[in-house]
Amino acid sequence: MSGRILVLGATGTVGAPLVAELVARGERVRAASRRATEVPGAEAVRFDHFDPSTHEAAFEGVDRAYVLMPSGHLNVVETLGPIMDLAARKGVKVVFQSVFGVEADDSIPYRQVELRLERSGVPFVILRPNWFMDNFHTYWGESIRRQGVVAVPAAEGRTSFIDARDIALAAAAALTSDRFDGRAFNLTGPEALSHHEAAAVLSAALGRTVTYRPVDDETFVGIMTQAGVPEDYARFLAAIYYPVREGWASAVTGAVAELTGQEPRDLRAYARDHAAKLKVDAAA
Repeated sequence: MSGRILVLGATGTVGAPLVAELVARGERVRAASRRATEVPGAEAVRFDHFDPSTHEAAFEGVDRAYVLMPSGHLNVVETLGPIMDLAARKGVKVVFQSVFGVEADDSIPYRQVELRLERSGVPFVILRPNWFMDNFHTYWGESIRRQGVVAVPAAEGRTSFIDARDIALAAAAALTSDRFDGRAFNLTGPEALSHHEAAAVLSAALGRTVTYRPVDDETFVGIMTQAGVPEDYARFLAAIYYPVREGWASAVTGAVAELTGQEPRDLRAYARDHAAKLKVDAAA
């Protein structure tokens, strides 16, 4: 593998640390984003998931690609299917960022995309990360900063939250080796925590009280739409808290260590490293 690596969503939560890691390893990286944003050490290219005219050029001359769905959108099969087909036509290895637990049901859209990739004939690795720790400073950040509250419909369910930096390291390993080809990995952090426990970890890191307030789905949708999230995506987020409530998000795997050779970060490390983003003046 000596060609370029295409990273979709190169300025995003996983994409940015992934590009940085690949560049640090000496890889030639094509950093794809909607505005072709310059990224240090990489070749910037415009790529809009919803504008097929931007796809062909982005895939030209690459032999590996990191593919993911942009957040806030639900038409997974319609959006990613043609991208997987393009990768197959060009013989590009795909490392696909899927979703934790989708292997349970082949009717789930993300699983349908996985199956399409598995049948494509190109080398692939599927990564299924659990809930991102980073959601605390992105999706829930405003509520934590302003009110000291995490309000989600998780009930008392536990989640093995994962740091996006560990997803990036896992992706880098999959993109720079053929040892993991043809496999799927469920990526988790090192422990499963309730949201009450997570709030306590955040409180310790911030030096002020953060509390978890369980809410029902409709209340959650209202909170999210008031924060600017489209209603259909807010309802999607509410729906995927059902597995959390049922305990299905509590599994802890060794996948990150298998891929990267190191244990994943725990929530304490995440909170310490991102505390500045959760302080009140971070929103200014």
